[in-house]
Amino acid sequence: MKRIIFSLLILLFNILVTSAQELNCKVTIMRDKITGAGVDPQVFTSMQQAIADFVNTRKWTTDDYAATERIECNIFINLTANNIGGDPNGFSGTFSIQASRPVYNASYTSSILNFVDKDFAFKFSQFNPLNFDDNRVNGIDPLTSNLTAVVAYYCYLVLAMDYDSFSPSGGTSLLKRAQNIVNNAPDGKGVSGWKPVENNRNRYWLVDQMLNQRFQDVRNFWYSMHREGLDSMYIKPNEARGRILTGIKKLYQVNRENPSSILMQFLFNAKSDEIMKLLEMTPRSERQQFITLLAVLDVPNSAKYNALK
Repeated sequence: MKRIIFSLLILLFNILVTSAQELNCKVTIMRDKITGAGVDPQVFTSMQQAIADFVNTRKWTTDDYAATERIECNIFINLTANNIGGDPNGFSGTFSIQASRPVYNASYTSSILNFVDKDFAFKFSQFNPLNFDDNRVNGIDPLTSNLTAVVAYYCYLVLAMDYDSFSPSGGTSLLKRAQNIVNNAPDGKGVSGWKPVENNRNRYWLVDQMLNQRFQDVRNFWYSMHREGLDSMYIKPNEARGRILTGIKKLYQVNRENPSSILMQFLFNAKSDEIMKLLEMTPRSERQQFITLLAVLDVPNSAKYNALK
C-alpha cells in the first residue's frame, strides 16, 4: 500500500512539473468610469475571472514548465466607456500589461514588459466563454474577437521577451505567432491598433520592428543585458554592468537609423529604472557618455538621467 501511495505521489509530482501553463497572471478590471442604472457589477467580476482563466489555463507553447517557472505578469484593464456601437456588451479603455523574470542568484525580479495599449475596444458577455484560435483569429464578430486577439497578442509578447532574455532571439517563433494575430486580426467598426496606416506606434509596428533585421541589435542588447549582464552581476558586477552600458551605444545607432520607433520606447518602458540604478553604481567620471545617449534614446526620462550627472 505504501508503495502504491508513493508511486501516486511521484506521478502527481511529475504531472505538476511538466504540465504547468507558462503564465501566472493577475487580472484587474478598473471600472470607475462605467456608471448608469443598467450596469451590472457582476459583469466586471465575470470579465476579470474569464480573462484570468483564459491567460492562465491556456497552453501557449509546447514547452514543459514547472509550476515554479511560470512567468509572473499583471494585466490592468481600465474601462472608460461602455455601450460601444450601441451594444450594452461593448466596452473601450486601455490595456496595460507588466511582466517580469527572475535574476540569477538575486532576490529581485527584472521587468521584461511594461506597456499601455490605448487602442482597446471589445465586447464581453458574462454567459459566453472566451474563445481563441490561432488559425481563425478574426472570428465571427470583430469586437468580440478583439478581446481574445489583444490578450493573446500580449501573452505571446510576454513569452517572446522572456525567451529572448535567456537565449539570443529565442522568442522568434512566439513573435511570429503575435504577427499572425496582426495579419489576421479582427476588422470592423470600433476595432483599431492592428493596421500600419492607423499610426506608427501600434501593435502592428511593435511586432514588425521586433522581427525586422534593422532592429536586431535591440534584441541582441536584450539578451546581453539579461544573461551577460544582470544574471552575472553576482559574479563580476563591474564587468556585467559594463556590458550593459556598452550596449547602449548600439541602441543609439539603431535609433539614429530608425528614429521615433515604438520598439525603443517599448524597451525603455520596461528597463529605464534598472538602467538608472546601473548608472548610479557607475563612477561619475564614466557616466556622462551614457547619460547623453540615454537622454536621446529615452526622452520621457531624460530629466532623470541628467540628474545623475
